[in-house]
Amino acid sequence: MRSLKYHFHARSGTEQYQKMRRLIEVAVVLTMLMMMKSSLATSDEGLLQLDFYKETCPLAEEIIGRMVEIAVLKDPRMAASLLRLHFHDCFVLGCDASVLLDSHGDMISEKEAGPNLNSIRGFLVIDEIKSLLEEACPLTVSCADILAIVARDAVYTRGGPRWMVWLGRRDSLKASFDGANQFIPAPNSSLLGLISNFKQQGLDIQDLVALSGSHTIGKARCLSFKERIDQVNPIEVHSYDKYKRYNTFRKTLRSTCSDSGRDSELAPLDLKTPSRFDNHYYINLLEGKGLLGSDNVLVSEDEEGEIIKQVWSYASNQDLFFDSFVKSIVKMGNINVLTGHQGEIRKNCRLINNY
Repeated sequence: MRSLKYHFHARSGTEQYQKMRRLIEVAVVLTMLMMMKSSLATSDEGLLQLDFYKETCPLAEEIIGRMVEIAVLKDPRMAASLLRLHFHDCFVLGCDASVLLDSHGDMISEKEAGPNLNSIRGFLVIDEIKSLLEEACPLTVSCADILAIVARDAVYTRGGPRWMVWLGRRDSLKASFDGANQFIPAPNSSLLGLISNFKQQGLDIQDLVALSGSHTIGKARCLSFKERIDQVNPIEVHSYDKYKRYNTFRKTLRSTCSDSGRDSELAPLDLKTPSRFDNHYYINLLEGKGLLGSDNVLVSEDEEGEIIKQVWSYASNQDLFFDSFVKSIVKMGNINVLTGHQGEIRKNCRLINNY
């Protein structure tokens, strides 16, 4: 049975890839025709646009979407990984694909920073997408825009909302190792720390709570949450019934992270529906079952009670969560973007063009 299942997934992936290759052939022809009619489109200074590649690379989003489908079909965890790349990019220097740059010369890659090292993944998927787009539309689609589109498509493949992506970002000429260590939220952040961190990016408390819902998919290493196993916060667990449920939750985590030698073992951020983008993350928070400390502080450290109200709203209304998430991730995708003649369009997402 297992071999049949593997054969099905392998065949499906091959069929998807063949369809995608035919799509690229069409894209090349369309792009040549469009560029005969119009000069290369650029965004207004400081602004992003919908349908930015309508004339210069009309099938860009479809190519990216097909490749994301293939990647998630091969590895369901990849959806969360691709979404996370967009977050980790935007929180350092802005949404400019600086997170994709490898170390070169005096520049140290953001991949080497503490929050990213042995943690973020999906770079090979981005490489494949970029290679195909370069074949269809050379030096046209930025790596930063690829990350924004990939995040949308990754959410959609897991049952989440789909939204229009504003495009026209250009790629950074530098990375910031120090910025990655400073601005990417830690898994044990306090609520005040999270609020301050998001505020530095121009995001408010409502954005914080909505974007935290991305933890409805994906996994985390034991090292990121091991303190949760033996620590009980009386604010989180204020009734005997809730304590019993929480104790069962801790036993589950303990079975995964039984000793220090298993720090790299993985546990789902949402134990109930780990592979589906839904509102169970917020239900988990209300039961004291958020995996990371930085998740649970949304409830346990909210002295004013306003955040808890928002958590309750999302826990009881998935459509409301989806609407809020879309608004906040679109807002996040506008952080310090490079447009017009700023930066460049990288040919290889790992290197700036003059290397």
